[in-house]
Amino acid sequence: MSPDEPGRPAREAGPAAAAALDRDKLFAARLFAARARPYLATALFALHTVESRRVPTMAVDRFWRCYVSPAFVAATPVEELAAVWVHEVAHLLRDHHGRGDSYARRHGLTGRAERLRMNIAADCEINDDAFDEELPRPPGAVLPADLALPEGQLMEEYLTRFRLGRLTEHLAWLDCGSGADGLEREWDLGPDGAHGLSAQERDAVRFRVARGITGRPGDTSESWARWAEEVFHPPQPWRALLGAAVRSAASGPGAGEDYSYGRPARRSASVPGAVLPSLRRRPPRVAVVIDTSGSVSDTELGSALLEVAAISRAVGGRRDLVTVLSCDAATRVVHPLCRSEGIPLAGGGGTDLREGFARALRTRPGPDVVVALTDGQTPWPSAPPPCRTVIGLFDRTRLPTWDEDDATYVPDEPPSWARTVMIGGGRAGR
Repeated sequence: MSPDEPGRPAREAGPAAAAALDRDKLFAARLFAARARPYLATALFALHTVESRRVPTMAVDRFWRCYVSPAFVAATPVEELAAVWVHEVAHLLRDHHGRGDSYARRHGLTGRAERLRMNIAADCEINDDAFDEELPRPPGAVLPADLALPEGQLMEEYLTRFRLGRLTEHLAWLDCGSGADGLEREWDLGPDGAHGLSAQERDAVRFRVARGITGRPGDTSESWARWAEEVFHPPQPWRALLGAAVRSAASGPGAGEDYSYGRPARRSASVPGAVLPSLRRRPPRVAVVIDTSGSVSDTELGSALLEVAAISRAVGGRRDLVTVLSCDAATRVVHPLCRSEGIPLAGGGGTDLREGFARALRTRPGPDVVVALTDGQTPWPSAPPPCRTVIGLFDRTRLPTWDEDDATYVPDEPPSWARTVMIGGGRAGR
């Protein structure tokens, strides 16, 4: 690929290419970047620069070293260099190397071509809101629109939407380093090289940047605000959280407990002529109320059926102890759990889970735990049920809140007496 090929940053040839790194210009650009994006200043100044003629432009590794091409610095205006500084440090703050490694393991991806695809996807995540009048878009910086992709998505979401081909062939030169995709490069100094940050130091930098962002709401983009929130409240595996919440509710005091004469109580010896029952623990019964109103998508209903199976496992695999109710504005038939994929989810109207709670509590024998799987756009019971309650709330952070009858409708938060778990988002509410 020639240096002047469209879409690729210009590179000087001849004596300039062999010149020493202009550190004054490079550091002036970093200061420019810190003034344009003050919330990233801690991270920008935590990077240690390493001169390298093997990198195309600038690249980072997971240990917060920034490898810089002298020719690229010489050929690039300060404002564009500042934008590249912000771009590279964003890879590290958003842990694209760790996420790239994890994605590659889950999907069995190997080779440089797949890592290039990860680099492109990570760039799309960063660049959709990275540039403005202060930090102009550098030549060759890829935007989601260049690949006919929507804005505002994460690297993992972009990876499911495109493959290398005609739209990406001009990006074959792209290489932001191992800090962007997790694959070590030949120029990396590695974990034992000089000036790398330890894991604790890297976490401290992320924490300070996140604290700066949350401390000045409104001064940052939505994607950076979302990132900062996740630094303080990292996402957790939501299915494990849901199972843990159900198990905790089922094992709480009074849940699954009853008196039995099958084994007399030890206190009977102190009451001659009387046989006292003992308190025995039986397997807990769970009633699952699934929101089938019109505001719940088919994808979310499919996810709800998966959660029913997970709930069954959480109570020891006893499907006979789990009942399922579909509910919109009215509650449908109660189904014993035999096969979750065979449960009909009738509904499609408005939402009122109060009916679902009332019907679940009328089942006999009564439930020890009620689990509601919903998008949250519903009235809630005014008083807590006489048993433990877990709410699995479909993650709607990327969707507008709406109501089929009122465009200004904003749903109430789930009640404080229930344990809330985000389904798909992975975060426990309470």
